[in-house]
Amino acid sequence: MKKRFVVLLSAIGAACAASAIAQTFPEKPIRMIVPYPAGGPTDILGRLIAQELSKSLGQNVMTENRPGGSGALGAAYAAKSPPDGYTLYLGGVSSLVVAPLMQSRLPYDAFRDFQPVTQTTISPLLLMVHPSVPARSVKEFIAFAKARPGELSFATSGPSGTGVLAGELFKSATGIQLTHVPYRGAPPALNDLMGGHVPSMFGTMLAAVPHVRQGKIRALAVTGPRRSVALPEVPNFAESGLPNYEASAWNGIAVPAGTPRPIVDRLSSEIAKVVKLASVLDRLVNDGPIPVGSSPDEFQAFIKAEYNKWGKVIREAKLKTE
Repeated sequence: MKKRFVVLLSAIGAACAASAIAQTFPEKPIRMIVPYPAGGPTDILGRLIAQELSKSLGQNVMTENRPGGSGALGAAYAAKSPPDGYTLYLGGVSSLVVAPLMQSRLPYDAFRDFQPVTQTTISPLLLMVHPSVPARSVKEFIAFAKARPGELSFATSGPSGTGVLAGELFKSATGIQLTHVPYRGAPPALNDLMGGHVPSMFGTMLAAVPHVRQGKIRALAVTGPRRSVALPEVPNFAESGLPNYEASAWNGIAVPAGTPRPIVDRLSSEIAKVVKLASVLDRLVNDGPIPVGSSPDEFQAFIKAEYNKWGKVIREAKLKTE
């Protein structure tokens, strides 16, 4: 009985200590690890959130780009950081779901090493082509590709992400042959698309929308369940003759496993408010992403559901990277 009482007191003491830490948190600047190059969609989102979160928390939140390995290098660095709430990881479907499914050796464990905080956004992708490609619709692009079997390629921001899965689903649904060309981030992929070095691309809207509006690339369809307010003239795949086709990317904040739950809850609450601020909402919606702002438990359940969904696709397409 005495031993149980001591254990109970210890647990109460630990809970009180964690609560006290959360009440004074944060007491110093916070880092947000962005696992992709500057200028890409994840970087744009991270800087937007960091700017407003700095105001909300009363401490500087600084983004730190650590690109490489389709997000793996940044994820590994964040996972090994102290679990005190001062290192945030802006991950997404690529590093938290797809890479663990496609790569046999990763320097981190997406489920064991991270505590989900909140899903920030969900982002439909675009099927885009260079203006020199004569196709102006998905139907025309399919015909164009079938007339040139094995000659066309599609770019993505990396070897493991929603882009490659969207492309594989497209190939499977249409029977066309497209060669996947992975890049190290969205900016170089978009640059080569605009330069005509690759004819097509599956990519997130946040970085691509300005180039579409300027006529540098042509958007054929949105991979989401409905049209985007950012590009209302662009149909989705269901309208383009491919019903039940959907492949959206997403982002969210995670922290190293072991971070005190009161700090996790505080961060989740503050970030959820930030992504729904009018200034942030207008910027995000106009460029494609849809703000979410979920609880830690909701985000964790969402990640598991995505793991099951894309696991089936990856197994059927026999996708694997080293």
